[in-house]
Amino acid sequence: MRIRTFSCAAIACASGLSAAPALADDAPAAPAAAPAPAPIVLGTPAMSGPLAANTSPAKFDAGPLGEIFVTGAVSGYGQWQDNVAPGDKAGQFDLSNGQVFVQKTDGIVQFFAEVGAYSLPDLGVPYIRSGLATNDFYGPFSQGFLKIAPNNNWSLEIGKLPTLIGAEYTFSFENVNIERGLLWNQENAVNRGVQLNYTSGPVSAAVSWNDGLYSNKYSWAWGSLTYTFDSANVLSVIGGGNTRRTSVNTLVTPLYQDNEQIYNVIYTHTTGPWTLEGYLQYTNVPASTAIGTTQSANTTGAAFYAIYAVPKVAGLSLPVRVEYISSSGNAADGAPNLLYGPGSKAWSITLTPTYQKGIFFARAEFAYVAASSTTPGLAFGPNGSNASQTRGALELGILF
Repeated sequence: MRIRTFSCAAIACASGLSAAPALADDAPAAPAAAPAPAPIVLGTPAMSGPLAANTSPAKFDAGPLGEIFVTGAVSGYGQWQDNVAPGDKAGQFDLSNGQVFVQKTDGIVQFFAEVGAYSLPDLGVPYIRSGLATNDFYGPFSQGFLKIAPNNNWSLEIGKLPTLIGAEYTFSFENVNIERGLLWNQENAVNRGVQLNYTSGPVSAAVSWNDGLYSNKYSWAWGSLTYTFDSANVLSVIGGGNTRRTSVNTLVTPLYQDNEQIYNVIYTHTTGPWTLEGYLQYTNVPASTAIGTTQSANTTGAAFYAIYAVPKVAGLSLPVRVEYISSSGNAADGAPNLLYGPGSKAWSITLTPTYQKGIFFARAEFAYVAASSTTPGLAFGPNGSNASQTRGALELGILF
């Protein structure tokens, strides 16, 4: 059925009213609205969601250097937990991020620099406040590298690099959850070295020679290969390890993990409001008199991540992470402790409701860790004898 339409003039005439005079042909036209600026997506720092970086970052003309982008992350963190370890606290507030990122993203010569303070909230281990974490881990200049990109396929990075290993990034704002998970405790986060990248169509690959868990001993080799089947399905395979034995043993460079071999398989699928990711991890630490082990040990872990973007509430997401990890060996045979004692196991669940509007974000978190086959003194609580820990957390901040 065709629906008839009527002009305003016809309606006015039918009702006995005078029609409004037509506009003159030479009346000036209203100016066209200026098109909205295209969003700018900066690939560094990398972010796995649901938080998203500012798409209108500050941009400056640096003369011969070209355009320079300046962005950053500022966030506060509150935490409550039970079964508190010695030196930790049941409740506390802190700065989780106070960082500025400066980068050049085009041309043959590019660079990235990350400067500021941070903490590294992490499941299953005591919380280290930002003042100590910044100094004891990667310093106030936590990441930074020079990038040589002669074309769209190849690039070379040199400096303090984000790791290729794992499904979680270094800083809280980059990740699905506020706290990194149990599998992350087996991995490094930042390394000094050189990395060669290649991209062609659906294939991305990288190889790196570096100092592993920030040991300043350049003996680690890594490789990664990613295949993008389509916009909804991505598979990554990553592997590497220390090519010799090194004896560095510090907070940022645990002795056993710095001598391991590590392998990951990561699969990501997106459908509608859902983002789903499965993650497998295997590590092996050899028997070696150089590091004081007479028996090798390994860890086997798996994690599942899901993010649900609530369709009817813009900016609201409901992420969840579930993990399981087991370690081999026993203390009597001289196996290294890779978890909560040789041969121990653990699982966790983490829920992190997240809301972001523009550059502002807020997220809460509930996390529970349970361990088994633990060694007395190496688990949770004041005596290291508790088998579980529950945490609640809150993070508020801006990504400018």
